[in-house]
Order: sequence, then C-alpha cells, then structure tokens
Amino acid sequence: MIKIEAIVRPEKMEDVKDALAMINVHGITLYQVMGCGSQRGNTKKVRGRAITVNLIPKIKFEIVVSDEEWANITIDTICNAAYTGEAGDGKIFAYDLDNVVRIRTREIGLTAL
Repeated sequence: MIKIEAIVRPEKMEDVKDALAMINVHGITLYQVMGCGSQRGNTKKVRGRAITVNLIPKIKFEIVVSDEEWANITIDTICNAAYTGEAGDGKIFAYDLDNVVRIRTREIGLTAL
C-alpha cells in the first residue's frame, strides 16, 4: 500500500478532486494548510503598509492506494489537474504503508481500503 500526499493550490482543489473521481479514486482526505517554498510568499498592502506574507494557503490531499501502479496513475492525474506552470503548483510525496485497519470491521491490510 502507498500513501500519497499532494499539496496543491486552493483554486485547483476541485480540478484535482474531479480528476481523481474520473479514475475511480474516491477515498481522499483534504486539509487546508499553510506553507512556503520556492513561491516565497507575497507582499500585500494592509492599512497603507506593505506586509510580506510568507505562508501561503494550500490544500493537502491524502490518498492511500493499493500498489505502485495505482500510485503512478494517481500521481500523474494529480500532476495534470494541478498544473499551472507557475511557482507554487505544489508537491507530491509518496511512501509505503505497513498496515491499515478499518475501525468498524477490524479488517486489516488491502481489505480495509
């Protein structure tokens, strides 16, 4: 099993969600997060003063898939849906999971997905 964490622009959330639904990936968790990277924030005027905002709002997707093939399909789908070509498009992290347990039935492993 592989867990995929994707951090994308807030305005791309619906595009990514719809793209994942089209490939039948429905088990997702979303978070509103803040972060900074190569985008390096931006400057806003507040009450006539320039303020640098270093933390940018982003959306974090968490998805667990059964194998590497599904991970590659899912990552490619997210990349296509979230792409703008500008700094700040986001990042995707993927790593192996040892186990998963469905609380209601106590199923373990792939059957719990």
